[in-house]
Amino acid sequence: MYIKGLPISERPRFKLVSGGASYLSNAELIAILLGTGTKNKSTLNLADEILSIDSSGILFLADCAPEQLACIKGVGDAKACQILAGIELGRRIATKPRDVKTRINNPESIVSLFMEEMRYYKKEVFNVLFMNTKGEIIGTERTSVGDLTNTVIHPREVFLPAVKKSAAAVAFVHNHPSGDPTPSRDDIETTNKLAEAGKIIGIAVWDHVIIGDGRYVSFREEQLFK
Repeated sequence: MYIKGLPISERPRFKLVSGGASYLSNAELIAILLGTGTKNKSTLNLADEILSIDSSGILFLADCAPEQLACIKGVGDAKACQILAGIELGRRIATKPRDVKTRINNPESIVSLFMEEMRYYKKEVFNVLFMNTKGEIIGTERTSVGDLTNTVIHPREVFLPAVKKSAAAVAFVHNHPSGDPTPSRDDIETTNKLAEAGKIIGIAVWDHVIIGDGRYVSFREEQLFK
């Protein structure tokens, strides 16, 4: 059935306006992002096809490429970009510090900000948190994206923006696509190299958290710093 054939109270846009976005199903949210269907498919039909691409459902959209959506008849490049732009906006909102600055008191403070975003990445992503003297986050930056097994970080990529932001400390968070957050030898060596560089310029490395699938390892907790 096309959306025009639904009672007004059951149409996705009306439900969003009257009840809020949280009231809608995943398919209804995607249908709104699509905007229009085709001669033979409603936006809800197209949304169901998108959710059926992969057994992970909506989680597939966290790290898919535009062409993986555009290949569905009736989606195309424009609609694929609309959907992925919406996904990226949601991701940025979820990880952007609010006006009331988030204070990092323990590794769980970092995990709560990044776990649900980073646990599904298929490549290693390295983020840096910049903190003031109170331990409050004053900014975040993605410094590197690696392949399936590793990412390469250079101290200047970390500390140049930290100096510009007058950060007193930094914390690192990156993911392991395998789902196992156990630090590799390279993880430990790179982190200690960054910590030594930080000491030279007077910016402390507060922690390095590795995100797995629902699990994490904190260098601070495990005392992996030299």
